[in-house]
Amino acid sequence: MTATTLPIPTDDGDIPGLLWLPPSLDSTDRSVPGLVVLQEIFGLTEYIEQRCAQLAELGYAVLAPQLFARLDPPVVGLPDGEDFESWLGEGVALTQALPWERAEADAVAALDALRAHEAVDADRAGIMGFCCGGGLAFSATATASEQGKAPAVLVSYYGSALPTLLERAGSVTAPSLHVFGTDDAFIPMEQVGQIREAVTAGGTRQQVRFELHEGAGHAFDNPHPALHHAEAAQRAWMQTRQFLGEELPVG
Repeated sequence: MTATTLPIPTDDGDIPGLLWLPPSLDSTDRSVPGLVVLQEIFGLTEYIEQRCAQLAELGYAVLAPQLFARLDPPVVGLPDGEDFESWLGEGVALTQALPWERAEADAVAALDALRAHEAVDADRAGIMGFCCGGGLAFSATATASEQGKAPAVLVSYYGSALPTLLERAGSVTAPSLHVFGTDDAFIPMEQVGQIREAVTAGGTRQQVRFELHEGAGHAFDNPHPALHHAEAAQRAWMQTRQFLGEELPVG
């Protein structure tokens, strides 16, 4: 499935985004639910694009903002590196070069742009992110909610910034899915427990689902051999599909 380019208006000029529309739009004029998908530290890679295309195949309009387009020179996505440590370091450096507040504002702008698209049901637009994008999705959900335009759902895969964002948990009221691995070296289980306590309000928020994947490390959905955990990735994607099917159904 091929994506098209969609400019995303922001308060600091347009940034590029990639848009996938579901094949079902060829045979119907109804609007469809949408998802903004936020990248890992490696940018808008082939892996993230593949996940976006899979979501579109399920019937969602999917918009992925190219957040690293802000950098000088602009970066789209880092190709998989054979030297894992250097590849990881380059991704961390790129992420640190983009101010968090700027990335969050761009994520909220992407949600606005998706809602404004003629094919999208503006009341059924959600946000999803992986790794740093998982934390960014949480933060952007809080900000959008505080502005009176809460996303319909939130899906966060091992949001690496979440331990620093827990004071905003009260602003995130959308149905949410959080997935983590139990062997995450970047977010130890003690912190995962703190995240669970905050986002579920001590287990009282029934609209929040929290899934742990035994033996999986950080970024386990990424296909790079140094990161991938096939069983956890498959189960997490099944959980994602089930969650979206219940909370943001197509049709």
